[in-house]
Amino acid sequence: MTTNEIRFDDGAAYERYMGVWSQLAGKAFLAWLAPPSTQQWIDIGCGNGAFTEMLVESCSPSTIDGIDPSEAQLAYARTRPLLSAAQFQQGDAMSLPYADNCFDIAVMPLVIFFVPDPAKGVAEMVRVVRAGGIVTAYAWDLLGGGFPYDVLRTELISRGIHVPSPPSPNAGNRQVLHDLWLQTGLQDVETYEVVVERMFRDFDDYWSTVLVAPSLGAQLAAMPVDELVGFKETVRSRLGVCADGRICCSGRANAVKGRRVG
Repeated sequence: MTTNEIRFDDGAAYERYMGVWSQLAGKAFLAWLAPPSTQQWIDIGCGNGAFTEMLVESCSPSTIDGIDPSEAQLAYARTRPLLSAAQFQQGDAMSLPYADNCFDIAVMPLVIFFVPDPAKGVAEMVRVVRAGGIVTAYAWDLLGGGFPYDVLRTELISRGIHVPSPPSPNAGNRQVLHDLWLQTGLQDVETYEVVVERMFRDFDDYWSTVLVAPSLGAQLAAMPVDELVGFKETVRSRLGVCADGRICCSGRANAVKGRRVG
């Protein structure tokens, strides 16, 4: 998904930066969701297909559609061997190009904070799901410190460096998600906290990964060399470093699900 400042247009770079996190969080999310098999799915904000691929592997969908505003991301998704039968198209979460009542499950993975009007995005999910179907999402708790690269982000902000923010950063809050689902008339609404960890080989592995980040890489690249050296050391000191030099980072997301009744 995109905003005026944050663009994900490089599928391979996104795979390294966030695709791994998407799969880690997605695995925990799907274990909680426990969806039935042979369902018709719509993956809204599918990006480069990291989570879409998990749906195929774990949920045996009868059909799966993916939509995203970035054609470059979709091009990457189409190269994934497991997604050869998936249908991808470019589009907007707030105006889905699908008829009413045509899916069993609508999912928005790590996306809702990128939607300028989250309520409208949820209403669109409800519209395209048939009665009895599931409307669900999970999102990083950005304002609650749940973003996987929060150490880097907060350190930049503490130095007065502008960090691009999505248009709806509070949409990943657990109570906000719960209220959004209730306000659209969904029933049996439940929420769940997803906590995941990712290991980097060493600090260089971590650093080279964040350099490809669309929302952070440009700020790091623009730093004067002497300032960057001190900044890197501060970030290193705040990360969890194992005895063997590996870097352990965690992310926290909130998930929500509800059922359409009519």
